Amino acid sequence: MKKVLSFDVDQTLNVAKTPIPKEIAEVLIKLLRADFKICPISGQKFDQFLVQIVNPLLENGATPDDLKNLHLFVAQGTQYYRFASDSWEKVYNFPLTEEQVKEITNALETSAKELGFWEEDKLKEGDEIIENRLSQVTFSALGQTAGTKEKYAWDPDCKKREQIVKGAKKLAPDFEFEIGGTTSINAFIPGMNKVFGMTHLMEELNVEKADILYFGDMTQPGGNDYPIVEMGIDTITVRSHEDTLYALTGILGVTNNL
Repeated sequence: MKKVLSFDVDQTLNVAKTPIPKEIAEVLIKLLRADFKICPISGQKFDQFLVQIVNPLLENGATPDDLKNLHLFVAQGTQYYRFASDSWEKVYNFPLTEEQVKEITNALETSAKELGFWEEDKLKEGDEIIENRLSQVTFSALGQTAGTKEKYAWDPDCKKREQIVKGAKKLAPDFEFEIGGTTSINAFIPGMNKVFGMTHLMEELNVEKADILYFGDMTQPGGNDYPIVEMGIDTITVRSHEDTLYALTGILGVTNNL
């Protein structure tokens, strides 16, 4: 039996950039109470983890005791937060320097503009295409607050982002660029991807690869979940939160029968 259930977020636990649905929240609460360590690991920033995961759990009956089994691995796991007493504690963070952020930002913007994929006119007021997430820089073609339908339609086969990555890599060869979500590219120091996050997860929770089951939607080569597959961690590829719900319901059923 696995001890840790780890997840990508968008397209795995929810519809991109929206709170996890009630049925996902309810099954996660049951798994937390069954003493599973629940460990989302995503390119998103901490505040988005609160909006999309923590708040819906609380709204559906999670208690502070439940949250002690919830571990948030932010920005691909280069930041780690755990619940201590009555608040979230940042255990570690590995931020980029200002110069690194500037170099990555310039590379992504230049590449997108040269390809005609810089769509600033489609942004909602106050939104931005490139966001500094401290330990990574993230390109979101339509911004963070664009509608789900628009995001799904923008680059369903990842071809636009593959071209942007190719151009950005030439301009900033010292960094890695990884496709994630529906319109995103995450950029970071080599090695600071989900392998880094998962390695620290194992260290912090004192578990081994065999103790972990990972769920993700971008498990193909070049996707931001693929490094987990390469690590040899048992992985379930999903295409939606409905797929994840189906699998988790099965795990919960087996657990209840033990």
